[in-house]
Amino acid sequence: MSTHQILVDVSAGISELKKNPMAVVKQGDGFPVAILNRNEPVFYAVPAEAYEVLMDKLEDIEFAEIVKQRANEPIIEVSIDDL
Repeated sequence: MSTHQILVDVSAGISELKKNPMAVVKQGDGFPVAILNRNEPVFYAVPAEAYEVLMDKLEDIEFAEIVKQRANEPIIEVSIDDL
């Protein structure tokens, strides 16, 4: 038997999810819910709003990495009239 870390406070069995998916998601109170099969997490049910926040944060991390990579590039002066 292997041990699995569950990264959320709320979990539900897959059979419970099948019976009433919206009730399971609601149990998470806006946060993801771990879905278990035979007491092992198989996936996380993530509410749409939480997923959107997560995607925004990932995008911010990607942009920050681009900024770091470009930080030492030469600055090019441009006039707004030239654009």
